[in-house]
Amino acid sequence: MGIFLFLFIVMPIAEMAVLIQVGGMIGVLNTVGLVFLTAVIGAWFLRQQGLATLLRANERLNSGELPAKEVAEGLILAVGGALLLTPGFITDTIGFLCLLPGTRHLMAAQALKRMVVSGQSRSFHFRAGGGQGPFGQDPFGGPEHPFGRQSPFDRDSNGDIIEGEYQDQTESDRDRIEKK
Repeated sequence: MGIFLFLFIVMPIAEMAVLIQVGGMIGVLNTVGLVFLTAVIGAWFLRQQGLATLLRANERLNSGELPAKEVAEGLILAVGGALLLTPGFITDTIGFLCLLPGTRHLMAAQALKRMVVSGQSRSFHFRAGGGQGPFGQDPFGGPEHPFGRQSPFDRDSNGDIIEGEYQDQTESDRDRIEKK
């Protein structure tokens, strides 16, 4: 509740106060122009940094590594881009901090410290924060995931893999026409 109070009540009031102060010092049109300029520069910088992060993630995937750092940086870039498009100088400052490589790397490192990735032979499971068991705490209070085991190969209630063979029974249109 505290974070929502801050985001939806305190932050807009602080933004308005700063905009009024800046508008009083440099004028209304200059303030609007400055807010527009920060949005344009932020969008350009977001595109540049986003593409660089995407290329690094692609390189890690091609080498068989999990691009966890790049995913965290991508989320931080998305938040920073949204903050830059929001009118105001406080959100622009936070947004630019999210886009700058140095501060973004620090934020991603802090985020990765709170995330846990556990590997299995055929799949991996991801959880953020605390909790118990391999899936963390479910929303209903139990230690297990609300939908049970989540491995793509476990379809049986015992978790057994059922092997089998199949034969393609489909006919082509030409085969059906020739039979008639």
